Amino acid sequence: MDFKEVIRVIPDFPQPGISFKDITTLLKDGEMYRGAIDALKERVAHLKIDVIAGPEARGFVIGAPLAYALGVGFVPIRKSGKLPYGTIEAGYDLEYGKDSLAVHTDAILPGQNVLIADDLLATGGTISTAVNLVQQLGGNVVGAAFLIELELLEGRKKLQDVEVVSLLSYEV
Repeated sequence: MDFKEVIRVIPDFPQPGISFKDITTLLKDGEMYRGAIDALKERVAHLKIDVIAGPEARGFVIGAPLAYALGVGFVPIRKSGKLPYGTIEAGYDLEYGKDSLAVHTDAILPGQNVLIADDLLATGGTISTAVNLVQQLGGNVVGAAFLIELELLEGRKKLQDVEVVSLLSYEV
């Protein structure tokens, strides 16, 4: 399947110089969406995964169906202030700003093998923060899976000890 064919690229969004990869066009196509999740499942099948964690919000639409396909649980990593129970939090820089993420303190058990899933690997800020949160809870990050990777932004460099899988790559 040619996933790039159905992903819309929007120049200068959300600000000038950013080339936004709009996956909503892939998500609305059931066959392509299923194909993307199935392809990611194949690429991570060799990993021992107890749970998948995905950062808000597009990490939910990649991570949750991937967790379902693999028969494991899903842990949402949310923006600060959005989770109702006790949390740990960490701040990070985005490619176009700053933000912080939080996870419930009981979401990941010590020693659990965690795959982090998201739609896009850009600078690595969001995902390295997710890795940090998982590790603070005692989880073992066994990999990170992405629909898209922006290679020139070198996000992989922030994930040197994590196996990275991506279906598609763009320069930027």
